[in-house]
Amino acid sequence: MSTENENTVVPLSKRKIACKDCSLFQICLPVGITGEELERLEQIIQRRRPVKRGDHLYHGGDPFRSIYAVRSGSIKSYVPTESGNEQVTGFHLPGELLGLDAISNRIHPCSAKALETTSVCEIPYEQFELLSNEMPVLHRQLITLMSKEIFEEETHTVLLGKKSAEERLAAYLFSISSRYHRRGFSASEFYLSMSRNDIGNYLGLAVETVSRMFTRFQDDGLLSVERKHIIIHDLGRLKALAGAVPGKCGEQFFCLRNS
Repeated sequence: MSTENENTVVPLSKRKIACKDCSLFQICLPVGITGEELERLEQIIQRRRPVKRGDHLYHGGDPFRSIYAVRSGSIKSYVPTESGNEQVTGFHLPGELLGLDAISNRIHPCSAKALETTSVCEIPYEQFELLSNEMPVLHRQLITLMSKEIFEEETHTVLLGKKSAEERLAAYLFSISSRYHRRGFSASEFYLSMSRNDIGNYLGLAVETVSRMFTRFQDDGLLSVERKHIIIHDLGRLKALAGAVPGKCGEQFFCLRNS
């Protein structure tokens, strides 16, 4: 049995699977990167051992050293409240990055906890920054990703301030569906690793309200729910209920109509 520490970071170059062979390649890495540039990037990317369900990738207040890409599984980010509870700030799915919000102050403002056994790639930021100075495509990608985070935060603010409980849950499910679809998975059938309580926390709804909305959607034939397994029967109707505006934000995002 291996005695390797759970937090050991193993360079990706020593693993059999390289970035170019990963199914998330076009999502995590910039389009147009050359073979030589990719090899240089691979040399700094490290693969962590799987993070077990309930374990933390990092805690709020930890020094910022790296950004992370989710390879499989899912992670929630949250901040503790004065009452000792959690305020969920986001959910991160395969192919998505986290830790970018710590770049400015060099301290993680949020904690990141695995919702299921999750594997991640770690990208030491100082090495990435040096490399991006020599490879403009990496710098552009970082700016794009940071812009995406700002946009999603603004969208979430609108969601909480302008939408009904039904519209909030519909928008959330449509977002999850779209994000899975971009990664080559089914847009209409997926597993929600987050609890109803976490979903309600993120959407500013009571857990009872979230459960009631799921029941209503199921009774209306919009979707089927069996524990955390979701089957969406009418994506078009879900999109309309979410208030999504097609064709205005590019394929990576959906816009929400103000109501």
